[in-house]
Amino acid sequence: GLTLLTVATSSFAAEPAVLTLDDATRERCLSILRAGVNSEEFWPSMHAAEALTQAGFPAEAKKALSPRLPVEVDDQRRCGLARELVRAGDVAHAQIMLDILGGDNRYGHTHACESLFKVWQFGDGKLLRHAMFTAPEAKTRLMAAAALARRGDTDARGVIRALITDADGDTARIAAWILARVGDKSDIPALRAGSKRFTEPLTKAYFDHALACLGDDEGMKMLIQNLKHSDAAVRTYACEFAPDARAIAAKENLIALLDDNVLDIRIRAAQALLVLSKPPANRD
Repeated sequence: GLTLLTVATSSFAAEPAVLTLDDATRERCLSILRAGVNSEEFWPSMHAAEALTQAGFPAEAKKALSPRLPVEVDDQRRCGLARELVRAGDVAHAQIMLDILGGDNRYGHTHACESLFKVWQFGDGKLLRHAMFTAPEAKTRLMAAAALARRGDTDARGVIRALITDADGDTARIAAWILARVGDKSDIPALRAGSKRFTEPLTKAYFDHALACLGDDEGMKMLIQNLKHSDAAVRTYACEFAPDARAIAAKENLIALLDDNVLDIRIRAAQALLVLSKPPANRD
């Protein structure tokens, strides 16, 4: 009896680590990304490039984006292009993000920090530390701290954890977004408190989705539900968090979103399905 019980318990103990995609769905995901990377909508095209690289097609991302960088004059967009070219293997473009962060025009500073965080680039860390301690905007301080947290900077984690309790929903939810990626189980109580503190749907969703990423069952349930939310922004961020949460159980909801009327949601859903169909990457 004991042996059977042991087998039964282990069979149902956890979701499978990898989502199974049939060839037709995989090809559909890739076709959404290939159309998306050439889209006129700038940020969705960056998300499609990110997803193509993650899916094993960095050359396609580079081919689409390389001609755009030399002619782009907007610093935020230049960060997006440089970031995705770094992700696709052109690491020298990290210098563009560092130069924007080091420049006097603050317009691109937050995007530079966020982009450096996303592709694990830090320079020598000095520009990021300067931004973390002196930037006037909380979002810039947070994104600088996010990048430094990935580098193992203990001050950075303190900055993020302090701002998770900020009264401003925009600031607090960005802190939640970051802790989903660099936090640990000790952050769950603060994230649960945030989920109760905010009623605005998108802000609450960030907290719930961050909880899912740190292994919280209730957070996972909310993430899967939010893939069907009436608010397009909530659906978008449910898709974005799904790979980090390893939301294998979200498969059917994600497949349904390949038909969403919002381009970025179709791209994010395709990305999530492709990432979840591969073993989890161990980065930190």
